Amino acid sequence: MSNTTHTEAGFSHEKVETSNFLMIVLILLVIAVGGLVEIVPLFFQKTTTQPIEGLKPYTALQLAGRDIYQREGCYNCHSQMIRPFRAETLRYGHYSVAGEFVYDHPFQWGSKRTGPDLHRVGGKYSDEWHRIHLNNPRDVVPESNMPSYPWLEKNTVDAADMAPRMRALRSVGVPYSDAEIAAAADAVKGKTEMEAIVAYLQGMGRTLK
Repeated sequence: MSNTTHTEAGFSHEKVETSNFLMIVLILLVIAVGGLVEIVPLFFQKTTTQPIEGLKPYTALQLAGRDIYQREGCYNCHSQMIRPFRAETLRYGHYSVAGEFVYDHPFQWGSKRTGPDLHRVGGKYSDEWHRIHLNNPRDVVPESNMPSYPWLEKNTVDAADMAPRMRALRSVGVPYSDAEIAAAADAVKGKTEMEAIVAYLQGMGRTLK
């Protein structure tokens, strides 16, 4: 009896190992089940789906700055996720929590450290410091290898594009009011892209202290 069972088990194991298609299907099945077990519970936890106390959606100018931040690829070098490690919390401040990012679509989490983490950069430097830094980073950080972005002071924000962006975000849960959407164009009219991205940077991570 034991020999028969051993032979059947061996045959089954050999069949899996010698069939590329079967092996791929089983691997995908295991990954799918494992992923669901890890991810699905997060959709039902308030700590990951509810905003922290005091969190507000981005203003029209901050939202424009965030779009510019993504357009220029700033996320390629800068994370916005302070991990709960002593070395990071000592340098950057309180570790990041999911409730701070419920209005971010997409969120900017990650562990990329070509440049410093930016999650709690808001209020750390003056507006003028950020302007100089974006124009020529070496003027304030001599060892920086960050490129310059002088065109941000020349380009103006597209005011007509803000209301549609805010309506799109409202459709996925960001609580913009009709009044905020209606006032969006006037809020950014005549503003440069430099002013917008500085407004975005200055608002980062200021809700949770």
